[in-house]
Amino acid sequence: MNLSSIKIGKRLFLAFGFLIVVIGLILAVGIYRLQDVATRTALMMEKPLAKERMVSDWYRTIHTSVRRTTAIAKSSDPALALFFAPEAKQATQMSNEQQKQLESLLETPEEKTLFDDLTKKRQLYIKARDAISAAKVENRAEEAEMLFQSKFQPAGVDYLDSLQALLDQQRRSINQTAIEIDKNYQSGRNQMFLLGLLALCAAIVLALLITRSIVTPLRAAVQFAESVAIGDLRQKIEITSTDETGQLLQALQSMNESLHVIVTQVRQGTDTIANASSEIAAGNMSLSSRTEDQAATLEQTTSSMEELTGTVSHNAANARQANQLAMSASDVAVKAGSVVSEVIQTMGSINESSKKIVDIIGVIDGIAFQTNILALNAAVEAARAGEQGRGFAVVASEVRNLAQRSAAAAREIKTLIGDSVDKVNIGTKLVDQAGATMDNVVLSVKRVTDIFSEITAASNEQTSGIEQINRAIIQMDDVTQQNAALVEQAAAATQSMQEQAAQLSRVVQVFKLSQM
Repeated sequence: MNLSSIKIGKRLFLAFGFLIVVIGLILAVGIYRLQDVATRTALMMEKPLAKERMVSDWYRTIHTSVRRTTAIAKSSDPALALFFAPEAKQATQMSNEQQKQLESLLETPEEKTLFDDLTKKRQLYIKARDAISAAKVENRAEEAEMLFQSKFQPAGVDYLDSLQALLDQQRRSINQTAIEIDKNYQSGRNQMFLLGLLALCAAIVLALLITRSIVTPLRAAVQFAESVAIGDLRQKIEITSTDETGQLLQALQSMNESLHVIVTQVRQGTDTIANASSEIAAGNMSLSSRTEDQAATLEQTTSSMEELTGTVSHNAANARQANQLAMSASDVAVKAGSVVSEVIQTMGSINESSKKIVDIIGVIDGIAFQTNILALNAAVEAARAGEQGRGFAVVASEVRNLAQRSAAAAREIKTLIGDSVDKVNIGTKLVDQAGATMDNVVLSVKRVTDIFSEITAASNEQTSGIEQINRAIIQMDDVTQQNAALVEQAAAATQSMQEQAAQLSRVVQVFKLSQM
């Protein structure tokens, strides 16, 4: 299987997975071997070593007992047997317990055979020991010496030899277990060493293979990228894998092709931009010249329109002032017509009042006439009365004089009033004519006012229109100035664009393209 066809992630996963499995096996073997050693050590500590210690203790007890019995047998003191009797009894009890405990731990036929032989020799030993003790107690020293030489000493030797044989057997068993533990340790160590060596070799092989499968295409990618960095777009990449590095190389190849197309288009575009910017620059120069001419013409037109606007504004102001004067004259004429109408009404009232005064004066004249008659009659009656009526006659005479004077004054007033009535009639006619004339004047003034109002409205509209035209021209002038500024900016931008296009063309020239 070709590694280049496997994804890098999967490659690393397989490699590390293999190493993890091997390490797991090493750990499993090590743990198993350690557990086996621990188990065997525990078993050795539980039975073989315990039995060896038990037999060794038993051996020391019997050895002490043999020496004690020998001392009793060799001693000439009969009381020594009684002195050591408790110790002998205790030793026997201890031996009994050790025998029972040891018997419960025996497993192999060899152990049981040795133990049976030991039991028999123990009985002979106890029998000989007790016989010597009894002979010493009974003061039979010669018998005791004979029993020691013939019975006890051989029995003690045999007893100790049996214990030594059993002790040796237990020690051999312990040594065998230790040997097996050591073999198990060496076997586990060898297995772990082999597995570790296998893991190390596999790791080295996998590391080399994976590193080579990754580094080789990455080096190719770096070399390709360095070529692109210096502008060489003619390189081709040989893609031999389908993993991430192969995808990277394929992406770099696609990038190279795209850059080739882009740079080619940029070169063509820079040439086009250079030509277009030259044409735009020429057009901007021509447009700038025409715009300047148009700006000068608009400035002249603006000046003329400002003068025309001033003239029309002045005419409109005069028209408004004339309209105001005409309106004032119309108001005055209307007021004069009203005054004339009031005068006509007043003259009529005066005429009627004069007629009433004439009537009143006629009444006064009649009263004066009657008063004169009454005064005359009073004078006649006073004359008849003589001296008694003289004062009344004087009064009557005075009343008569007053009546005459009142009649004369009434007549004069009547004459004057009549004359006034005639003049009032004449004035009324003249006032009526003046009223008709004022009505005609008011109508004429109203016509003039309407005409001036129309002239004022037309002047205002004309002023407004000229002002709008003036504003439009000013705006056109501003726009023209802005256009001129924009043309200058466009010219500068075009010059800058030409420079940028030239610089871009120089930059693009760095790239080396293959013929496509």
